[in-house]
Amino acid sequence: QVQLVESGGGLVQAGGSLRLSCAASGIIFNIYHMDWYRQAPGRQRELVATITSGGITDYTDSVKGRFTASRDNAKNTVFLRMSSLTSEDTAVYYCAARRYGRTSPDYWGQGTQVTVSS
Repeated sequence: QVQLVESGGGLVQAGGSLRLSCAASGIIFNIYHMDWYRQAPGRQRELVATITSGGITDYTDSVKGRFTASRDNAKNTVFLRMSSLTSEDTAVYYCAARRYGRTSPDYWGQGTQVTVSS
C-alpha cells in the first residue's frame, strides 16, 4: 500500500518560513520524481516544485528563490523549504510521486494546510 504523508504545515506570519515534509512508503522512493503541488481556495491546483530522482529541481516562477525542494532517499522523505512567505502562498500543499516518463503523478498525499497571515 502506497502512502505519502505530508507534515509541517501551519499558520505563519508573512515573511516567515516553513518546512514541509512528505514521507513515502510502499514505493521504491529513489526511482520516483517527487512533486509539490498547492491548491488555494477557488483556484486550480498548481505545480510548485519538482525534484527528480536524481535530485534536479525546478520551480514555478512565483516561488523561485524562496522555495527549495530536497530529498533524503535514505529516509524516503522529500522536503519543501518555504521562506519569505506571503498571503499568496496560502494553500493546501500536496506531495506527489511520479515515475520516470510520466507527466502526471502516480500517487498523492493527503495535503497539509499552509496559512500565511498578513
